[in-house]
Amino acid sequence: MSTPLPETTTAVSPGERELQAESITVRIRWFGVALGYLLVNLDFFVTNSGPTESRLELNAILTVGAVYAFIDTVRSWKGHVLLAEFRILVSLMEALFIGMLCYFDDGIGSPFRFYYFLSILVCAIRHTPLLTSATFGIHAFSYSLLGLMADNKTPGGAMQMLLTLVFLGWAAWAIIALTGLLKNAGELLGKLNGELLANQSDLERRISDRTKELQNSQALLVQQEKQAAFGLLAAGIAHEVGNPLASISSIVQMLHRRNEDEHTRNRLEMVDGQLNRIQRILRELVGFSRPTSQQVAPVDVHSAINNALNIAKYYKRWKGKKVNSEFDSGMKAIRTIYDQLVQVVLNLVLNALDATEEGASITVTTHYNKPETGSANVAIHIADQGHGISPEDQKQIFEPYYTTKSSGTGLGLFVCRQLARNELQGSIELVRSDTSGTEFLITLQDIPDPTKQGD
Repeated sequence: MSTPLPETTTAVSPGERELQAESITVRIRWFGVALGYLLVNLDFFVTNSGPTESRLELNAILTVGAVYAFIDTVRSWKGHVLLAEFRILVSLMEALFIGMLCYFDDGIGSPFRFYYFLSILVCAIRHTPLLTSATFGIHAFSYSLLGLMADNKTPGGAMQMLLTLVFLGWAAWAIIALTGLLKNAGELLGKLNGELLANQSDLERRISDRTKELQNSQALLVQQEKQAAFGLLAAGIAHEVGNPLASISSIVQMLHRRNEDEHTRNRLEMVDGQLNRIQRILRELVGFSRPTSQQVAPVDVHSAINNALNIAKYYKRWKGKKVNSEFDSGMKAIRTIYDQLVQVVLNLVLNALDATEEGASITVTTHYNKPETGSANVAIHIADQGHGISPEDQKQIFEPYYTTKSSGTGLGLFVCRQLARNELQGSIELVRSDTSGTEFLITLQDIPDPTKQGD
């Protein structure tokens, strides 16, 4: 199993980005309201000096601003942006709010004029450069109108107003440029993050594919090593047992020729028959365990099936089971690999024997389809009357090392499917499996002869 890569941060959507900007805006507004209350009331409480005639009006205006900030905060907590459909209206309201604060304070020289800068900063964080430029225009008009309407008590008021407008314009340009740069950087980071996530997903998929390929190769190698070890063991047993059997058979034949007693002769014939049977079993064992041939040649499918069934007869669970064969009389020889076909059929028959109890039956059925139909040339059905496979296990039975047997390796069905696909150019599939039994289907294609292609 592949190890997942470290999780990366997902890209921020435009809606989430706007809510983050709204959160910053709420904090700036509360800062402005709190600072305003401090400017208006600090002199009165500390020094008992300063303009007192407009303090009531200023506090009232700031209270309206606090109410607006409170409503904006509540909407932000709920994931909404206040007046999102009327963004320019927010700029007009802020221009009116700041203009009134300045008007009731010290006119164009009021410290509240710096709120225009905060408003432009907030607008640039949240909105487009075009809307921010429009906000600057509204604030410049508001401040200019303030200079015409307010009773200016500050010497050099015209120059002060001009400098404020210049600095306001310069600040608007700088803020728009800076926030634009930050937004572009954020968008670029979001794009790069998206590509990183895509590359990470692709890398994880590739690692998973390579891991699965490695597991499959390892499973095939284990099966091949098992078969090679079994072949060495079988060859050793055949050699060690075969020589004594040959000697015993020779002695039996000599006794058979010399002895004229009918009863003894019959018994010697029985012994000789059993010796031949043991020798035949050894030959079949060695023949099955030898390295499999990869040669493609015309194969009698029924002969291969019968060979697999003859080998299966020596399996301990064959006892008490009935194996039926229903062969298609119109079956033709096809080009395939004989040894691989025997191994695939044998494994499925052994699985069927494991799944059935005494008295149950296993049926092997074949069908031959003419190549013109476009379907597989040969279909082999292997059905049993066993306990079936659970729906959960059915999804994994072809995976390497997955088994429902207490003593199984989990390689049988996996190797069979690999052989059917890669060597026999066919397939194996589970047709059905329930409490009444299980049925597998092997489909085989007639492997083309490369020497005759293009003729």
